[in-house]
Amino acid sequence: MPDFPLLPDPLDPRLTRRITGTDQTGAETTLSVVEERPLTIYLNRQEIVTAMTIGDYPEYLALGFLRNQGMLRADDRVTGVDYDDEIETVVVRTERETSYEEKLQKKTRTSGCAVGTVFGDMMEGLDGLTLPQTGIRTSWLYALAKEINTTPSLYLEAGAIHGTVLCWQDKPLVYMEDVGRHNAVDKIAGFMFRHEIGAADKILYTTGRLTSEMVIKTALMGIPALASRSGFTAWGVEIARRVGLTLIGRMRGQRFVCLSGEERLIRDADPKNIPDEDRKRHRKAAT
Repeated sequence: MPDFPLLPDPLDPRLTRRITGTDQTGAETTLSVVEERPLTIYLNRQEIVTAMTIGDYPEYLALGFLRNQGMLRADDRVTGVDYDDEIETVVVRTERETSYEEKLQKKTRTSGCAVGTVFGDMMEGLDGLTLPQTGIRTSWLYALAKEINTTPSLYLEAGAIHGTVLCWQDKPLVYMEDVGRHNAVDKIAGFMFRHEIGAADKILYTTGRLTSEMVIKTALMGIPALASRSGFTAWGVEIARRVGLTLIGRMRGQRFVCLSGEERLIRDADPKNIPDEDRKRHRKAAT
């Protein structure tokens, strides 16, 4: 079992680059910008997708992407995950023989940034899905929002990035970042798959919009609650209600809105006792 919490390393020199330009007055300025590089994912001998990513945790990204697309089953035995930095490729090998040529022909572009892709039959994984009825205390949500939004991160260092955090009660466990919110959540999924982390008592926090893809992936991971300081899409809310996912957005200071799964909420914190956030120290809502 890995040590918790697993947090971003904003000082990792591989993930950002210092670039010089000029500001609105014409004065020279230098700032950190996030690196972006391709990662090609193979499942056994078949090329599946090339994703644009910041390049950290490629093994978790590959495992999570394949798991969330239904290409890795819960009972699959992974015999190897081989990453080659020179050719920017990761190969996931399984004991079971796999072939997904037909599935790859059904992929559909999604609204996520970078190269978010969801396959045409991904919704089928939601049929008959029942999420656990784990209670979610509002005191946990307030504590998580405060801690996550003030944790040193690539976002606070360079911006232009999304974060996803796996939480248990009021404790962040695994905090992943990437140029696309879908990549960040796939890294979480890969981490959970690799280390056999249970989902029934977890909360997923994302800095991005609560889109259909985020809702689908959270539900397929078996996590009963998804929260964000950003807003919702109508289809994301519709799917959350269909599968019984607790969906909480616009979490800023004392405020939040729950549009699905209200029955899980245990309102044990008086919003009047929650201090307003310090906007200088918190991340802005991602769009």
